[in-house]
Amino acid sequence: MGAPIWWVVVLLVLGLSATVSVAESHRQKLGLCSKKSNDDDDDDESPYNTDAGPVPDKLNVHLVPHTHDDVGWLKTVDQYFVGSNNTIQVAAVQYIIGSVIDSLLKNPDRKFIYVEQAFFQRWWRLQNKQMQKKVKKLVEKGQLEFINGGWCMHDEATTHYLDMIDQTTLGHRYIKDQFDVAPRIGWQIDPFGHSAVQGYLLGAEVGFDALFFARADYQDKAKRQADRTMEFIWRGSKTLGASAQLFGGLLGHHYDPPPEFRYDIHSEAPLFQDDPLLYDYNVEERVELFVKLVQEQAAQFRTNHTMWTMGEDFAYEYAETWFKQLDKLIHYVNLDGRVNVFYSSPSMYLDSKHAANETWPVKEDDFFPYADCPHCYWTGYFTSRPALKRYVRRLSGFLQAARQLEFLVGKNETGPNTDSLEEAMAIVQHHDGVSGTERQHVANDYAKRLSIGAAEAAEVISTALNRLISGNVPKPDTKKKEKVTAKKLLKDPKYVIQMPSSEEVSNESLKFELCFLLNVSYCPPTEVDLSGGKTLVVVAYNPLGWPRDEMIRIPVTNSALTVTDSDGQAIPSQLVPLSKIAKGLREKYVMAHEGVHAGKGDLSYLVFQASVPPVGYRTFHIRASVPGSPQSAEHASVEQNNERAGHVKLKSSGAHIQISLQTGRIEKMKDVKTGVIADVEQSYCWYNASVGNAFESQGQASGAYIFRPNSSECFPLGTPDDTVQLTVIRGPLVEEVHQTFSPWISQVVRLYSNADHAEIEFTVGPIPVEDGLGKEVVTKVSTNLESNGEFYTDSNGRDFLKRVRNYRSDWTLNVTEEVAGNYYPLNLGIYLADNETEFSVLVDRALGGGSIRDGELEIMLHRRMLRDDGRGVGDVLNEVVCTGDPETCEGLTVQGTYYLHASSKTEAPKWRRSYGQELLFPVQLAFTVLESSEANVGPALNFSLLASDYSLPPNVALLTLQELEEGDVLFRLAHLYEIGEDDILSAVANVDTQALFGKKRIDKIEEVTLTANQKKSDVNPLQWNVEGNISSTVPLRGHHHKKHEVLVELGPMEIRTFIVSFE
Repeated sequence: MGAPIWWVVVLLVLGLSATVSVAESHRQKLGLCSKKSNDDDDDDESPYNTDAGPVPDKLNVHLVPHTHDDVGWLKTVDQYFVGSNNTIQVAAVQYIIGSVIDSLLKNPDRKFIYVEQAFFQRWWRLQNKQMQKKVKKLVEKGQLEFINGGWCMHDEATTHYLDMIDQTTLGHRYIKDQFDVAPRIGWQIDPFGHSAVQGYLLGAEVGFDALFFARADYQDKAKRQADRTMEFIWRGSKTLGASAQLFGGLLGHHYDPPPEFRYDIHSEAPLFQDDPLLYDYNVEERVELFVKLVQEQAAQFRTNHTMWTMGEDFAYEYAETWFKQLDKLIHYVNLDGRVNVFYSSPSMYLDSKHAANETWPVKEDDFFPYADCPHCYWTGYFTSRPALKRYVRRLSGFLQAARQLEFLVGKNETGPNTDSLEEAMAIVQHHDGVSGTERQHVANDYAKRLSIGAAEAAEVISTALNRLISGNVPKPDTKKKEKVTAKKLLKDPKYVIQMPSSEEVSNESLKFELCFLLNVSYCPPTEVDLSGGKTLVVVAYNPLGWPRDEMIRIPVTNSALTVTDSDGQAIPSQLVPLSKIAKGLREKYVMAHEGVHAGKGDLSYLVFQASVPPVGYRTFHIRASVPGSPQSAEHASVEQNNERAGHVKLKSSGAHIQISLQTGRIEKMKDVKTGVIADVEQSYCWYNASVGNAFESQGQASGAYIFRPNSSECFPLGTPDDTVQLTVIRGPLVEEVHQTFSPWISQVVRLYSNADHAEIEFTVGPIPVEDGLGKEVVTKVSTNLESNGEFYTDSNGRDFLKRVRNYRSDWTLNVTEEVAGNYYPLNLGIYLADNETEFSVLVDRALGGGSIRDGELEIMLHRRMLRDDGRGVGDVLNEVVCTGDPETCEGLTVQGTYYLHASSKTEAPKWRRSYGQELLFPVQLAFTVLESSEANVGPALNFSLLASDYSLPPNVALLTLQELEEGDVLFRLAHLYEIGEDDILSAVANVDTQALFGKKRIDKIEEVTLTANQKKSDVNPLQWNVEGNISSTVPLRGHHHKKHEVLVELGPMEIRTFIVSFE
């Protein structure tokens, strides 16, 4: 028989005791210990010593655990959050955040940073109060830190500075409300190049002490690694200089650790195997490799502090796979003793750098364009998805106008309100959103969110106008019949009606409609037949702080119409026929968007001039009239030009344009005010997008990110001998030349009677690809200016930066791509200059452009690719439009406008700045139809928020007017000029805020940081030692503002933000 069972038990116990004894011996040898968890309810203990921090006499390695969570890219933002559609990518942010929180609670030494509030706020609202309390405690203790803190990590090339501010403010508002903290570090680790505006405005002016990023040109990075200039003091603004500087850092190894130390669940990196009872024990090996790699990276940086970013895209879904390895890493490396490693954050790292009292190089301007190999310039995305880019820009101004009107009548917290559009706009600023580098179904999702938000904001506008117009206020005196101009609106109080009181009742039966398809000549309320006695009422709302004269252009069906202003005075108007191309676009895209036929009746554009007061509206009435009556809209003349000699001249009060009948192209422009005449030739051509079979850098194709033409030749439309077909439209308010360059490219050259610039309305598409060639379509404008390789482009619509062809200020450029390497992002425009003249082009959306030859500008308008460029999106940029049957699908047609202006060097900046604001904040139109020609919409036909004799100075713009909780208002003003840009306007400007708010009496006005999450007076920027004899004159800034002061000063390029409370 076998041994008694009790002997078996004894032997097992003895064997186990021996094993435990051996294991405990090894634990002691390896320095393992027991550490209580962070969670009082959790009995887990950690055997590893992770209680470490910086020490003065060693190389300090800051481990920064993080995840980079794209707010849409391969999947939509909601798919990424919940973890659906995993056939594309396995990523579920809700589990990332939840898993990280659980891991932080297990060890009080662990730290984590998080960025994207679009995801965190989705997670936060699903948590119970107990969990929220735990998270708040983690934030208080510094274990969880919010970095950057915007709704997304916005792009820096294709975003406008106002949208960048808005999306960052939204994220900071939630963080402030929930945790009472303000992020102090910028973390732009994935955008594809970095702007000067990001450095100084969305960095220093936000209150950030540092900005870290991962992408810089491969040549730039190599030089910085060799020179130990990976970190620097960034002064992005020549105007604000050192007063808006911050610490800039280029990360050592992209934004992830070396592959040998990546610990996500699917990683192939070796783990720390520290159990001596198991095979493959490797502690010494792992420590040795870590120390080697750390020392290599540290050699590229200054001071004895270096940072390792321990994370990657959508990392930490199973957070313990990272944290358990990091615990071991810290424990064993510190036992080794050669370097000191610990859990850290960018804030801790920055403070250590600052304490080192090192001297740092200075960086000015920006980090565009970005290339990651000799033939891999990321300049294609400057234009990718141009229709989405236009939609975003259009809704930017729309959101600001809706917020203003929402403030004027009071915000409805339960809706409809502007919150939905605010969030949709914030999401699409993501660096794989408006950039155009997302998959098609994600682009569709962005557009859908924008559309839903815009529809709700349209209700806000409609309701607000109803309430304002229906107010019981005195009507203006209509006895004096005179032409009302913007100047009269400003100076004569009788034309300005103040806001009705809250007791006044709106006309519930009145409904104003907005038309989102005016770009394709479709607007149902304006197309109503008025011959039966009906009246079309047009309300024009001006969100600018100045009065403006705007040419209104709407589609109508009647051939005899009269337009009267709010005084009942008939004003000049003109009817312009729709072109064949416009009619085709109308039918195609109305069906695509609305699912209905647009109708094929005779349509014309009705054009009239509207003089509209600042932050206010004016109403106009349109009625059927007797054909030929003196007050009827004048029909434009139409001329078909088939001659091959002579010229066509368009004239206005401010500009003359000459077009050659021989070529059909613009050949001269004259500025009437200054007398400047510029020789101009404007044309279209296309680059053949590489499919990756070029001799050098095999496999690198043009795609959503990368612009790589097969050669530097831009293929013209047709031949030089081909004549562009011309149709000339003439009338008292507008003159036009309609030009057809090819079956898929046409344009209208338009000159309004009060304009000092040419308006070019282009239609490009569907781009043909049946020949197997992807095409990148550009417009070129050649001039006689001697530009000497220099040109100027805007930074996110704010500062203008000097560019020099084939040159970089920070390193000697090895030129490998003559075209793509000289493209820069445009959000406002681009211009050339010589000793006396400047030639400017302003754009209506984010685009890419450059100057490849002296005296010439080119702007890319549209792209259609046949290959992916291998940068991760895995989707060909080939946008199509389908109207039902898949057989009807065709390439996307893009319509847009750019603006040409030639003038003296003293006058050109004024045009760029003032007209740039008009493009950003267009007049918003609302319509309603009255059944009777005698009916009226209400007594308050004019309105302005501002005091009747007040307007903002011409160098100051009203950026933000947004109602917050309890009736407080977020209020921003921006100085529009750089230092030295204008002899008069580049000076300190004064704004009377009480006059700006009219009859609303200000109680107090408190200055805050750009994103309104801390008092301006509480911000104390870190001071740094810089290399060299860097001149930094004291910038002109407005004086320190006190709570009850109503006068605000702004220095050049200064943006000041306030919270306003009213009595």
